[in-house]
Amino acid sequence: MPERVLVLWGVGTPRTIRAHWALHELGLRYQTRAIGPRGGGIQTSEYAALNPRQKIPLLQDGKFTIGESGAIVAYLSRAYSTKQNSLLPATRRGFAAWLEWCFYIVTELDSASLYVMRRHSAAALGSIYGVAPEVVTEASKYFCKQLRHVEVALSDSRPFLLGDQFSSADILLTSCLEWAIDYGVPLCDLSHPYLERMRKRPGYVGGAIANTQPQDEDRLFG
Repeated sequence: MPERVLVLWGVGTPRTIRAHWALHELGLRYQTRAIGPRGGGIQTSEYAALNPRQKIPLLQDGKFTIGESGAIVAYLSRAYSTKQNSLLPATRRGFAAWLEWCFYIVTELDSASLYVMRRHSAAALGSIYGVAPEVVTEASKYFCKQLRHVEVALSDSRPFLLGDQFSSADILLTSCLEWAIDYGVPLCDLSHPYLERMRKRPGYVGGAIANTQPQDEDRLFG
C-alpha cells in the first residue's frame, strides 16, 4: 500500500506557518499547495469544493479535510504525536491548560487584536473593510493588555508556555508574536528571549522555509 501523504494548502501568512511548523515538528511527510490568501488559488472550483470558506490554511489527510489554523494544529497534535515526540501534554490538567492557552491565543491575541488591525490598516485590508486608524490603535493596546497573561506565565523562567514541554500552544503564540512585530506592536520584555528560543527550533526553521516558498510552486517535505 502506498504511503499516504498529507496535503497542506496555503503559504505566506502568520496563520499558515502554524500548520507548516506543526508538520515539521512531528516529522511528517507532506505536500504543499502553495496558494496565498488573496490570489486566484483560493478562487478555483477545485479549492472551493474542498473549502467553501475559501480560506487558508487547509489540511487534507486522506479523505478528511480540516480548516482553521488552530484546528489544524490541534488535529495534528492529537493524531500524530507520539510518546517520544508529542505536541500535547499527557495529563488531564495539562491538557486543560493547553486548551486554555490555545483558545486564549486564537481569540484574544489573533482574532480580537491582530486580525482587527489587519482588517482596518491602510497597509493591509483597509481598502476592503475600511481604513480606521483609531481602531488599529485600540486593537494594538488591547493586544498589549492581553499579552500580560504571557508575561506573568513566563516570569517563572519556564522555557515554554506549559513549563518544560514544548507544545502546539507555543506554535500559536510564536506566530502571534511575530505578527505583532510586523505591525509594530511592542512586546513585553520576556517575550523576546522566548521568541529567540522558538526560532532556534529545527521545526520552526523548516516550517518557516515551507511557508515562504513562492506561490504556485508546490513542494514535497519530509
